[in-house]
Amino acid sequence: MVSTVNPATGEPVGTWAVDDAASVATAVGRARAAAQTWSELGFTERKRALLRWAAGIVNNIDEFCELIKAENGKPLEDAYLEVITAVEHLNWAADNAPKVLKPKKVFPGLMMANHEAVIEQRPHGVVGVIGPWNYPVYTPNGSIAYALAAGNTVVFKPSELTIGVGHWFADAFTKANPALPQGILSVVSGDGETGRALVESDVDMIAFTGSTATGKKIMAAAAQRLTPVVLECGGKDAAIIAEDADVAAAADAVVWSAIANSGQTCVGTERCYVVNSVLDEFVAEVTKRVTELTPGSGPDAAYGPMTLPAQVDVVCSHVEDALDKGAKAVFGGRESIQAPFVGPIVLLDVPEDSLAVAEETFGPTLTIRGVRDVEEAIRLSNASRYGLASTVFSRKRGMEIARQLRVGATSVNSPAAYAAIPALPFGGVGESGIGRIHGAAGLLGFTRPHSIARQRFVIPGMALLSFSRTASTMSLVRKLTARRFGRAK
Repeated sequence: MVSTVNPATGEPVGTWAVDDAASVATAVGRARAAAQTWSELGFTERKRALLRWAAGIVNNIDEFCELIKAENGKPLEDAYLEVITAVEHLNWAADNAPKVLKPKKVFPGLMMANHEAVIEQRPHGVVGVIGPWNYPVYTPNGSIAYALAAGNTVVFKPSELTIGVGHWFADAFTKANPALPQGILSVVSGDGETGRALVESDVDMIAFTGSTATGKKIMAAAAQRLTPVVLECGGKDAAIIAEDADVAAAADAVVWSAIANSGQTCVGTERCYVVNSVLDEFVAEVTKRVTELTPGSGPDAAYGPMTLPAQVDVVCSHVEDALDKGAKAVFGGRESIQAPFVGPIVLLDVPEDSLAVAEETFGPTLTIRGVRDVEEAIRLSNASRYGLASTVFSRKRGMEIARQLRVGATSVNSPAAYAAIPALPFGGVGESGIGRIHGAAGLLGFTRPHSIARQRFVIPGMALLSFSRTASTMSLVRKLTARRFGRAK
């Protein structure tokens, strides 16, 4: 059995049987059996099913948010925002799947003018989704909703810390669609071994969100069967504060991005590069704001506990390393770490080779460094082996700066706005992962293109793809080729 507990109090939340390789295979088989029915429903009926699911979630949102708070620890308002953002994505995927995935005719070219050329998108079949604990609804939904809208069935393995949330989410689909066969969306419970069994099972695709180290293991295991993967892994996201930024607004956004959800956000700001001319003002504004933030489990808490107990040790080691290497604690420090809660920690002049700058901290910490100019900030931002997302604050140069950053997403003059816009694809570069969820790219990623060429009529004497072609035919082709491509325009 596997149990979940409230990370703030240690009180038990729920207990589930562990799914071993055999039970995972059974779940995948059930999903395989349901796949044809779900795919053949077509876009219209799938959309209706998904929107019934969304309505069921919204109509029972208070109950759902209480469970998220119990297993993850985040405040109820944060849980509510997470759920409604997930519903926005669910609705977008259902609405836009027909337009994005419908068959498309393409020009066959002059040489094949007697053919019709069509691209049709086929669902992969059964998609295994492995979700995280920090955003246990929003993040896996970015794979689940888009995979389902594209016609796949899904076997979902939630984090062992938020199993109850995963079951509630999937059960809401079943309750909203009692006439549909079992297996369209199902859940398997357990730790890493259950996840391994899912990756090594007969699934047709894997979508994973989690650490880079685990992502690499999943990719290696999936390679044994050449199972396609989409991996959303770690981040070390930077914010750039230009000399023309609205400094107060930038500080407000960066503090929220760094501290919300106890800093347990893959796209949360962990590094901040500030042009020297506004550095002192920015540090003062940040300090003013973090002074008002207190973690806890009560209604007045700004944010909750560290969900994963071991993550407290990671935060501690990063802070200690930074201070030992000469960083200055502008706010908080070693005394801020009182497990399971970690108060805001702001560090100034942290060396670039320290753990707090080079590795993902995943806690309510922020490093700030002054730079000569925006160009230095860009260089330092891009020096990370990660490349998930970034933030830029500049009144006049925001887009210019954003286009120079080696990341998958950038928000200009606001924090993480791309995550709440369903039409924008999401994913990283470098060690932050491969592939995309969300948007048209996300829908397309959960399908495979099937190219169909159909000969509509025969052109006499132009049988190029045949041993019966003649010398005169080839002579004509050579002349046409020379005329079309032989002269530079």
